[in-house]
Amino acid sequence: MMITKAEVMMMNNLMLHPGLILMVVGVVAMLAPKCVRKFVLALGPLAAVGAALQLELGTEVVVPFVNDLQLHLMYVDKLSWIFTFIFSVLALVSGIYAAHNENRMEALCCMLYAGGAISVTLAKDWLSFIFFWESLAVSSLFLVWCNPSAESRRAGFRYMLVHMLGGGVLLAGIFLTAYTNDSIMMESLTGKTNTLAYWFVLVGMFVNVAMPPVNAWLVDAYANSTLTGGVFMSCLTTKVAVYALIREFAGTELLMWGGVLMALYGACYAIMENDMRRLLAHHIISQTGFMVAGAGIGTGMALNGATAHAFCDILFKSLLFMCAGAVIYATGIKEINKLGGMAKKLPLVCICFFSAAFSIAGIPLFNGFISKAITVNAAYAAGHGAVYTLLELAAIGTFLSIPLKMGYFIFLRKDDKGAEIKKPLPFNMKLAMSISAFLCFLYGVYPDLLYRYLPFEMEPYHPFAAAHVLQYVQMLGMALIPFMMFLPRMEPHTAISLDTDWFYRKPFAFLVFRVSSLFCALCGALGGAWGVLYEKFMDLTANPMEFLDAKPFRKRSHYNPENYRTSVADPMMITLTVLVSSIAYFIATM
Repeated sequence: MMITKAEVMMMNNLMLHPGLILMVVGVVAMLAPKCVRKFVLALGPLAAVGAALQLELGTEVVVPFVNDLQLHLMYVDKLSWIFTFIFSVLALVSGIYAAHNENRMEALCCMLYAGGAISVTLAKDWLSFIFFWESLAVSSLFLVWCNPSAESRRAGFRYMLVHMLGGGVLLAGIFLTAYTNDSIMMESLTGKTNTLAYWFVLVGMFVNVAMPPVNAWLVDAYANSTLTGGVFMSCLTTKVAVYALIREFAGTELLMWGGVLMALYGACYAIMENDMRRLLAHHIISQTGFMVAGAGIGTGMALNGATAHAFCDILFKSLLFMCAGAVIYATGIKEINKLGGMAKKLPLVCICFFSAAFSIAGIPLFNGFISKAITVNAAYAAGHGAVYTLLELAAIGTFLSIPLKMGYFIFLRKDDKGAEIKKPLPFNMKLAMSISAFLCFLYGVYPDLLYRYLPFEMEPYHPFAAAHVLQYVQMLGMALIPFMMFLPRMEPHTAISLDTDWFYRKPFAFLVFRVSSLFCALCGALGGAWGVLYEKFMDLTANPMEFLDAKPFRKRSHYNPENYRTSVADPMMITLTVLVSSIAYFIATM
């Protein structure tokens, strides 16, 4: 069988698919012995980064499926390339961070997860998109369940149910879209609000982006995942959803206001939180809100801001989860109010933490400043003054809860909590945090390293203009002054913050309990009635004459079998009749 030149080129391009490369790395890491696995996790993703750098715009891989359908597994444009590249970098840095991990299942799922995220961004048809979209939910689920605790099992179960719901709604929207357009190719749905498919797809994506009120699954799952798995989870699912919203719903006003809600909602809850990883998980919602708002504004500047902030968020959010994981790994403590003085005990973690904290807060010379400001200023340029003001308030909340609250109470305050270093940090964890911290600073100092690859047209943006820098200095001062004034009251305390899930989990649990109790009682009553009926029926069939002897509306007489015994005259008469008849027959025949 001859292979055509086009087929050879397609196979070569498929071999350069970074997502499939990471999936192969995951399988090899699972099968490899421990001494080899750490090198596979640390160095294997380098191949994906190299493949991403080799991808050329316009590259496409099409494979036949069924009948006349074709799957477009890879299509490279500016938007898909930049997400592919940063996902590959995340897999590399996080793979280094997780190299010491001995759990084979976790090694497999981490790389399948990252590979699935890349595959979603490169897919051009709806079938490929939904297949890899669902692979994210499956692989990330086991990053929660690999943590052997009861709370992780419960959080993973809730995570599974929510993503099954979101994936089912999205799949229904995809079927409706394919039926309406008579094509499985992905096209922008912006403005098609009069179709049911539009709303199904949008709601399905809202679940993955953690749009309130369907947001509590993120905090529960990410805070209860494994320490290394949480680094992957903090960056992939929500950023894939951001990519999908930019591609499918750019310019949708609902996204703009939904993003503002997310930004404020997550920042407010983070201020109240005491658990380190739960606090950071709330800020995933908040920072994703900036990106969703940028997608909703829809101008070239806003879309570039959403893309740039997703790129930078992946770097600093994964670093924040690395630092939190390092503190938990070393001390065994996850509550902020039980820590203190970690700057002396874990100096490298402290430096890396503040690099990420300054980045997420948008402090100049760190990468969050060069990305967040684009979206905020795009809202102002588009005439959305209220959106601009509310996003600035969310940024103040970020500065208050991470650099100030976490930075001070974990690293800078006096060591009077008795937190001790129980285990030294592995070298690979230190190396991964150092690489991420360097990248946060590098992109913050040289923003053109990112700006040149942004996918949409816009006028040149200069982040270090005096007005921009002064604006952020003033804004950060607004948060610093009240924090220092009320410092004794700023220490977090152990408390449960009720989230939106309470309003449907508790009533639903009550309803399920009541309905279950009703059905159990009904089943018990029916079972008892059947038992009585069965007993009476057996008594009746054992002696039907007792039933015949019953006298309705009268006192029942006791059954006496002698009353119904056949008379002895009857068998005697029958015997004599047969005897006489036989004698008469023999006489007659002689």
